[in-house]
Amino acid sequence: MQTNNEILFSGFSLGPLTLKNRAVMAPMTRCRAIGNVPNELMVKYYSDRANAGLIITEGVSPSPDGLGYARIPGIFSEAQTAGWKAVTDAVHAKGGKIFIQLMHTGRVSHPLNLPEGAKVVGPSAIAAAGDMWTDAQGMQPMPTPEAIPTTEIPALIQEYVQAAKNAMTAGFDGVEIHAANGYLPMQFLNIGSNQRTDQYGGSYENRNRFVLELAQAMVAAIGKEHVGIRLSPFNPYNDMTPDAQHEEAQFTALAQGLNEAGVCYIHLLGFALTPSLLQSMRAAYNGPIMLNGGYDATRAAADISEGKAELISFGNTFLSNPDLVTRMQQGAALTPANPDTFYTPGEVGYNDYATL
Repeated sequence: MQTNNEILFSGFSLGPLTLKNRAVMAPMTRCRAIGNVPNELMVKYYSDRANAGLIITEGVSPSPDGLGYARIPGIFSEAQTAGWKAVTDAVHAKGGKIFIQLMHTGRVSHPLNLPEGAKVVGPSAIAAAGDMWTDAQGMQPMPTPEAIPTTEIPALIQEYVQAAKNAMTAGFDGVEIHAANGYLPMQFLNIGSNQRTDQYGGSYENRNRFVLELAQAMVAAIGKEHVGIRLSPFNPYNDMTPDAQHEEAQFTALAQGLNEAGVCYIHLLGFALTPSLLQSMRAAYNGPIMLNGGYDATRAAADISEGKAELISFGNTFLSNPDLVTRMQQGAALTPANPDTFYTPGEVGYNDYATL
């Protein structure tokens, strides 16, 4: 092990949790939940990666309306909660820690992927550009969502709150709000997808409101030590519109509001993150920062040593290397991930990657 990488493999206290290292398994949608219920494939997948300091699950919908992709899991039913309990039990049995990521896809969806009675919703009736895979009819254009009425926002927040409570019942160590990558909370944040004229639209302070109310409600329900959040400033993914003029001020204000709410970490995607915004968010938020974006062990350790972050999350390298932490510690070669099997059902490209 290179001595300059040692800080990555040192323990870290995240609220009441003691993480055995600072290498986090990033959330990755993998579409293996047939019928939207966690299964034995997923039990093995997550427990095999319990060497991570913290696992963050794939995006899990808090609501039938949020199941926009084929075969993604939810946590709004008893069967789903029981399925996740098997996952957390297996991870904890191997000494791991695990947060669930709550992901409502919002307008990034298609009715063919939703259960009966569910609908595609968003902050405004503005369709996302692009197509969505459906198992029933292949690729389909994403539809125009129904704009969520102001009167229904409290019920939407309550769906998240109930999902967070279900997550704690299922044995998770905490919950990450997915407010990045163009999904529903980011759709509220973004000028392109949010054209509302009520208190949730217009100024960036108003566009921040939904995310802050969501964070406050979840902190009140399950405790601030159990609530983290993922953000992706300047990220155009899923037809988001970067706002060069205001986005830095918006996300600095958002970090300040999240500091007041007391969330236990902010997880930032670094691909489009500017150094100045990272600096201003760190000044506005007193808790741990987690960074993500094409890291290897050496760069991860350097960014932690330089004070840019306390934790680093690794995505596809954790998919294709279940023992990633051991490999990084030993300087061993990493197995490359196969993108062709990222979203296919079954074991191939999921549970068939070898350990050392």
